[in-house]
Amino acid sequence: MNIQLHQKKVFFASDFHLGAPDETTSAIREKKIVRWLNTIENDAAAIFLVGDIFDFWFEYDKVIPKGFIRFMGKIAELRDKNIPIIFFTGNHDLWMRNYFTQELGIPVYHHPIELEIENKKFLVGHGDGLGPGDETYKILKKFFTNPFCQWLFKWLHPDLGMKIAHKWSSSSRISNNQKNENTFKGQEEWLWEYCKELDKKQHFDYYIFGHRHLPLELEVGKSSKYINLGEWVNQYTYGVFDGKKMELKAFEQ
Repeated sequence: MNIQLHQKKVFFASDFHLGAPDETTSAIREKKIVRWLNTIENDAAAIFLVGDIFDFWFEYDKVIPKGFIRFMGKIAELRDKNIPIIFFTGNHDLWMRNYFTQELGIPVYHHPIELEIENKKFLVGHGDGLGPGDETYKILKKFFTNPFCQWLFKWLHPDLGMKIAHKWSSSSRISNNQKNENTFKGQEEWLWEYCKELDKKQHFDYYIFGHRHLPLELEVGKSSKYINLGEWVNQYTYGVFDGKKMELKAFEQ
């Protein structure tokens, strides 16, 4: 994928977790996300939404999760203005299929992708299941992404299926809090380690990931950077590339 800026910018954000931890809190955050999209749309050459946009998402053949109408309306408006939007699945919304592609022309990627912007090489993805460690999740991901398991889940009534999924999602967040996931782990930052190992084989100028829930900007080799986009539950951070440099910013409005 190659993106030309034409004096505009590319924006990256992840981990909105719309729907969590409850409808009231999520609605407040959703309105803030829409305000952010309003402020960037005139400058946006493209917008990358890098996974866990929803705290849970599952597409039945004729049913999608209820809610998020302001966010959905805004991205529909942006697409009507021909602003490219690129979705990635995360570990909370990995069951996204083709709804956004068919309805809005938004591609949905399930794995990291390579792209080039103004002669800079990027690797972009959510980040779950990459790097050393977290073997339990890697096993669970194989189970959750198995087509037969998805087919079985589809036959649950949506009310029951989504109740089960939201319960699982809540347990996952509690587990992460108990592991102090909001603190920098130094050399044990597994996504950073993944980038450093990959850079020995294939060079990228920027490695852009989410999932970690901690905004990070770390050197990889002599001329690369690992950027973690943070999250929008507490920090409201995002990345922006203007053709010369990549920056992490926080949205305060």
